[in-house]
Amino acid sequence: QVQLVESGGGLVQAGGSLRLSCAASGRTFGGYSMGWFRQAPGKEREFVASIKWSGGYINYADFVKGRFTISRDYAKNTVYLQMNSLTPEDTAVYYCTAALKVGTSRYEYDYWGQGTQVTVSS
Repeated sequence: QVQLVESGGGLVQAGGSLRLSCAASGRTFGGYSMGWFRQAPGKEREFVASIKWSGGYINYADFVKGRFTISRDYAKNTVYLQMNSLTPEDTAVYYCTAALKVGTSRYEYDYWGQGTQVTVSS
């Protein structure tokens, strides 16, 4: 049974940083893309970043380029999202996800975590 468990969310002031973690278990993810999406109240769930578990391909949404960094740790089976220069517009529930495809649509992703709340105050 695949499990993706996010942690690291919280309340931070504008300009601050947070690092989200996603612990993955239940299968080998060698051929998968691991991604982060977010959903703000009243808005659609949107793509944030993805990384091929095997390495090499990384993709970011335009609105996070230069501020967020996605990475993975093989030994810990964990994916990270380092978020810097946060703004109130980054406030959302952040979800970890996994897919065999490389894409930016939520419908391309097969497994989802429960989400972690990120709140950025002004």
